[in-house]
This record gives sequence, structure tokens and C-alpha cells, in this order.
Amino acid sequence: MSVLGLSRWVMGLCLVLGVGSALADSNSFVGRWHWNRTQSSPPPGEPVPTDVIAEISRADSMHVRWSLTVIAAQGQNSVETFDAVANGEFYPINSDTTAAFRLNGNVLQSTFKGPSGQTDTLTCALSADQRKMTCTGVLSDGSGRTTNYVDVYDRM
Repeated sequence: MSVLGLSRWVMGLCLVLGVGSALADSNSFVGRWHWNRTQSSPPPGEPVPTDVIAEISRADSMHVRWSLTVIAAQGQNSVETFDAVANGEFYPINSDTTAAFRLNGNVLQSTFKGPSGQTDTLTCALSADQRKMTCTGVLSDGSGRTTNYVDVYDRM
């Protein structure tokens, strides 16, 4: 999986974490989340992982902290741990990707920037029972071409 491909999964996870920040005193997003492959619509041409598991240890108005395990179709395991500031400013999340998060009520809007001008703009919202997170995104390749996608996560 490419760095940008992994970053896309990280981005979706960032949204899962950030919405918890929008819910002020609620720690409902702390715990384990599982990517719902059947309800998600990844971007065409992107490698689809076999599985994605998120372990969220902190989600508040200042920071989100999590680990992400992505199992690629070839069976390769990738585990990353992140700690991000949730103040709307861009910060690095790895060696070549930056991210900014902005809270708007119970919705988190995020923008990720890659090394070649590509962006990923995401909006995530919780289901009424807070057991499902739906993230809608738009990838831009930096040349004006865009692709829409949807990632759905279920609480484990």
C-alpha cells in the first residue's frame, strides 16, 4: 500500500477520532473501531485493504490519539500510532502528509495534504446510536481531478 493510500485510511480514522472531540464531554469514541468493508465505497483504483482496526485512546477538544492497523490485500500488516492536534491548523501526521481538523457541531471536517499537491477533504458524522461512523470524502489529485468515497466504521 502506498503512503498516500495508508494516509487515506489514517484520514478516515482521524475523522472517527475527531468527532469524539466535537461531542464535548463524551468519550464515546474511545475504544476499538472496525472498518465496514461492505458498507464502504473506496475510491476507484485505490488498493482495498483486507481489514482496518482503529484503537482510540484519547479523543478530546485538544488532541486525538490512536493506533491504526491496516491489513493489506497481500496480507501485510501495517501498524501506525498517531497523536494529532484538533485546532484547524495543519500539522504533519507522517513524513509527507499534513492534516487539519475543524469541528463544526457534531461533525468534523478535515483536510489532508500530500507531497504532490493531492488533498483529501472529509466530513464525518455519527449515527444516532453512536455505534456507526460515516465519513464522506473527496480526493483531489492536485491536477483538478476528484474522486468521491465513503468509509463506514462500526464499534467493536
